[in-house]
Parts: sequence; C-alpha cells; structure tokens
Amino acid sequence: MAAGKFLMVGAGLSGAVIGRHLAEAGHSITVIDSRPHAGGNCHTERDADTGVMVHVYGPHIFHTDDAEVWDYVNSFERFKPYKNRVKSTTRGLTGAREVFSLPVNLHTINQFFRKTMRPEEAHDFITQEQADTSIADPQTFEEQAMRFVGKDLYEAFFKGYTIKQWGMHPSELPASILKRLPVRFNYDDNYFFHRFQGMPENGYTPMIEKILDHDNITVQLETEFTPQMGAAHDHVFYSGPLDGYFGYELGRLGYRTLDFERFTHQGDYQGCAVMNYGEEDVPYTRITEHKHFAPWEDHEGSVLYREFSRLAEPGDIPYYPVRQVKEKELLAAYVKLAEATAGVTFVGRLATYRYLDMDVTIREALDAARGFAACLDKGEAAPAFFTAPL
Repeated sequence: MAAGKFLMVGAGLSGAVIGRHLAEAGHSITVIDSRPHAGGNCHTERDADTGVMVHVYGPHIFHTDDAEVWDYVNSFERFKPYKNRVKSTTRGLTGAREVFSLPVNLHTINQFFRKTMRPEEAHDFITQEQADTSIADPQTFEEQAMRFVGKDLYEAFFKGYTIKQWGMHPSELPASILKRLPVRFNYDDNYFFHRFQGMPENGYTPMIEKILDHDNITVQLETEFTPQMGAAHDHVFYSGPLDGYFGYELGRLGYRTLDFERFTHQGDYQGCAVMNYGEEDVPYTRITEHKHFAPWEDHEGSVLYREFSRLAEPGDIPYYPVRQVKEKELLAAYVKLAEATAGVTFVGRLATYRYLDMDVTIREALDAARGFAACLDKGEAAPAFFTAPL
C-alpha cells in the first residue's frame, strides 16, 4: 500500500485519532482547525489567576465501558479517578428550595418525600404510587418521565430544566431524548454507570496534542477549511458541521448552543462540580465549579460558569443537535449530498449530526481509521460515512 496524503478537518478527537492511526501506518497527515487550539470542545486550559484547570467549552467527564478506548486515552495521558456527583437546587414538596442528589436515588426519594424507605419500599412507592402506569407506550419526554417517576419528581427535576435546555416543552420532545431514566433504589449517587471513569491529569488538550505529536502529522491552527483543499490531498476526513461543508445550501440544521457567564470566588462556592437548577424561573440550567473536576489539586481561588442554553444562530458554536422531524428531513437531504461527494468521509458529532460522548467519538474514529485502511488495501473508495447519521 503506497503512502497517501490525507487531510483531517478538525483537531478534535475524531481528526486526532484518525490522523494518528494513519500516520502510524506511514501516511502523510495534515490536520487543520479554525480555532487557535487543538481539542475542539474538549479544550482545557489553566486559568492564569487561580491555576484551576478550566473546561473552556463546558465540562467533559470521561466514562466508558470500552476497555480498548480506555487503554487508548491512558496511553497518551494518565487518567485519575473521578466520579461525577451532580446536585440539584429545586423546590421540594414544601415549596422551599432544597439541594438534592442526582440522578434520582434512594436519598433523593427519601429526602423529597420526607420518608425513610428501604430500597424495596421506595421501589414500590415510585412504581405503584407515583408512576403514571396509564401511559403504556411513552411517546414524548414528558410521558417518559411521568411513566417512570411520576408528576412530583418530573416537575421538580426534569420539566423546568428540560424547557431551559431545549427551548420547548417536554411534551414536544420525543421520548428518545430521555433514553433511560436513571432511578436508583440505593444510595449510589455516581452519575454514570460505566466501569471506567476519570479525568486526564493534565487536561484534555495536552492529551490530544500528544495524539497529534507524530512525525507524519502537521497541525495548522487558525486555518479555515475550503472544499478546494481536497484537490491537494488523496482523501479528506471532515469533522465540521455537515451542512457547513455544503455552504448551507439546503438550509441550516438546528442546534442548541450555550452561553457561559464566568465568575470567580475565593474559597469553595458550591461544594461540588455541578449544581443543576431545576426550576424554569431560574434562567440558567446549571453552575459548574471547575476546580472540583480535579479533586487531586488544591486551589484557594475558584472559577465558575453559569450555563444558559438557547437556539444556535450563525456564528455560534453548535453543541446539541435538535433532531426534530424537520431537522431529520433536512439531514437526510444532506446525507444524500454527502454520499454523492467523492473523496470525503464525514466523521464525528457535527458531521454526523449526532450527540456523541467522548468514548463513542473515539471508538467511531478508530473504527473509521481501520475501515479506511481496509479500503486502501482493497483499492476501494471509502464511504462518505462509516457510521450512518440516520
């Protein structure tokens, strides 16, 4: 197999992982990114005043059951143990604001309903007295929540937060957004179920820079992509917005974006990394205190962000794909265009218009790199998508 010359558009996880794999196989790789740093939305940097490691585009917590992916990231950066324990400030049944533990667990249930139930008692109480069992086949987010936890917990923890996060009532959202409702009838307050969980000791950006550190890889930051760049390369891997590749000629896919209101504090502001605010009349969805994402470090000063969600406009950073009916119809039209475009493979969350956790992004990048190498060996053209967006 002759060495090729390949372009990675985006210096985030997808471009870095695919680029590294192909570079190790002897190919020449150019990685470009419009931002002044590698890492995409995983970018981390030290705050100059406090020394706190800040997740610039919002918190990223690594969790996976994929042993190969876990070993992969640890080969570039040591991951230290971290458990995500989220709290929520919302009104309880008395009408007073209280701080509860998420996901909903036995402590949350007992505190909220002012009871001292054992696991079996709490299970029966929620499933037989609280859950709306008349909803046999939940179709909306609201029905999904009502079916599994009932009106009181739904309104306290999910309704207002969801309206703020998605800009629409939960009755307008599909049940699939709430893929599963984590309700635990024990006192486990670890937000994630995965067996591998942690944070990179020195942040995500150094990890991704190490992935990109190879003699066959050239990185060009603050470089905008144009489709004409493909002519100078044998193949392009594109991880930017799918509609953006085609100049938005069919219209723009819908995204939610985030605005961050930064503030600092001397000492410990909230005692945890993530505090949700479940009520609709509190304009922000949550406050994140970033020094708590690295509990092995000690900082007197603190850096915090209030997060506000809104519909993305041109020029905004896209975060969460809306994927409502009209967006899926537009997505199908863009997929058709992509599949008719030679010499380009679309990878990652933006180019496949899907919300992806970091571990899934890496898994799909590894699979795409191996699939592409197999295409080269067979002399076959690479597909537009190794993972279908629809």
